[in-house]
Amino acid sequence: MPQEQPQPAEYNFSKRQITLGLVAIFAVYGTMSYFVQTLTIARPKMAADLDGMPLYAWAVSIPSLVTAFATLIFGKFSDIYGRRIMLLISVIVCLVGTVLSAISPTFVFLIVASVIGSVGSGAMMPLVFSVVGDLFPPSKRSKWIGLLNIPVGIFSLFGPTMGGWFVDNLSWRYLYWMSLPLLIICLLTVPIGVPSIRRADRGRIDVLGCILVAIASSATIIGLSFAGDKYPWGSVQVIGLLGIALLFWILFFLVEGRAEEAILDPVVLRNRSFLTIAVAGFFSFFAQMGILMYFPMFLQGVQSISATRSGQIITPYSVLMSFIGVPVGFLLARSRHYKWMYVAGFAILTATMFGVIFFTEKTPVAWSVLVAILSGLGLGAMPTVNTMVIQSAVPKRLLGVAMGASFFNLMMGVAISPAILGAAMNATYAKTLAASLPAELRQVADETTMQSLGNSRVLLSETALKNLENTFKKMGSDGEALFPRTVQAIRTSMLAGVKSVFWISAITMLLSFFIILTLPEINLDDGTPNKP
Repeated sequence: MPQEQPQPAEYNFSKRQITLGLVAIFAVYGTMSYFVQTLTIARPKMAADLDGMPLYAWAVSIPSLVTAFATLIFGKFSDIYGRRIMLLISVIVCLVGTVLSAISPTFVFLIVASVIGSVGSGAMMPLVFSVVGDLFPPSKRSKWIGLLNIPVGIFSLFGPTMGGWFVDNLSWRYLYWMSLPLLIICLLTVPIGVPSIRRADRGRIDVLGCILVAIASSATIIGLSFAGDKYPWGSVQVIGLLGIALLFWILFFLVEGRAEEAILDPVVLRNRSFLTIAVAGFFSFFAQMGILMYFPMFLQGVQSISATRSGQIITPYSVLMSFIGVPVGFLLARSRHYKWMYVAGFAILTATMFGVIFFTEKTPVAWSVLVAILSGLGLGAMPTVNTMVIQSAVPKRLLGVAMGASFFNLMMGVAISPAILGAAMNATYAKTLAASLPAELRQVADETTMQSLGNSRVLLSETALKNLENTFKKMGSDGEALFPRTVQAIRTSMLAGVKSVFWISAITMLLSFFIILTLPEINLDDGTPNKP
């Protein structure tokens, strides 16, 4: 293992150090890409197999909440203790969570295991970009930030299809087991390649800030998850939780303004470029979650498309999201202009989300492929441009904090959007189902059967559908006649539910587009405003 380095002069690494560092971060980023590309398409079947459809949104929102917290904490700690040690810790924790996920006996256990894994994986992504900022000056960063999309692109080519194939033919558990060799490679390359740049003055850890942000973000997610689903928006439970969240967010920002080593430095929050990108990016995640979580559900549940084929349909989105970052990085290195990329990308995604609202169970697959293509085009440049602009807008001493804050905002969007979208989905599904079920069904079905229809997993699991059919057969000829009508009512209700999700996604994406129009353009070399 290389000797610990003192705080170095600016970017004085040898070619060997840079090469080893790049190998390490490419390995880490590629491993994270594997998780994203393979597990997203498999998630609906995971929920169906473990009887967890009512908790489907929680399977994303709760791990994302933990991820958001981890990005903030690890980002700050990496500025103090060095990227190497924090990356090592994050890889180890991710490894533990992955093994637990693979052996999950219930959906609740899977969520808990995902939470553990998210502590590690949530820290790995921003730390990778912080290492790029350590290794290269601003003039060279955009190229390497763009090239990091290569391993993402490789996994995006076959990841969704592979995830769907394993779900259809073997088990989603194999997807977790197959990630272990990748994580072991990360464990070997990180200590060798990542430089340990540590501050001489370490200061005091912002313990109070950590506690306050944990309470604030948790109350926010839980309150929004309950709203409109378990409790009405105006209920004591929801208002109480959101009130607690607001109080602790206020206390958190007050404490951060006076903290010696704030985990979310006020200098970052006061930066207009960072704030505009953060707010616009937060709202855009409602659209991204609509595509990543609920569009596969639409394909598999409403249109009865297999997981394998739905993975193939989504593949253009993943590929374009990945590979567009490569030319964008080189383009930024030459032109140094980026605002037009934001405007064009957000406009494309806004138009796409409004178009998806009109999809039905008979919509041709070609239109779904077009949605995947346009979504990938709209979002493909964003990760590269976001990273470059944020790193250029803040002082280098706050690189870890800024990247941590950026990913914290990203993961809060990932956590909050499924909570709201899931509540809308479940509420609309229940309301439509009550109006769509055959009126005579209640006369022949018992209460247990009626309650089971509130779970749409029958459209995603052949076993569950067969069990439901057998239940109806036991009711006699009336039950057999009612079965296809009941399944169609469930399908109609799921379509209504996902349409409510698409409406929310489209409206929030339009808001993101208007916000990004106000973004100032800065000089990417020194962070000063560009002259008109």
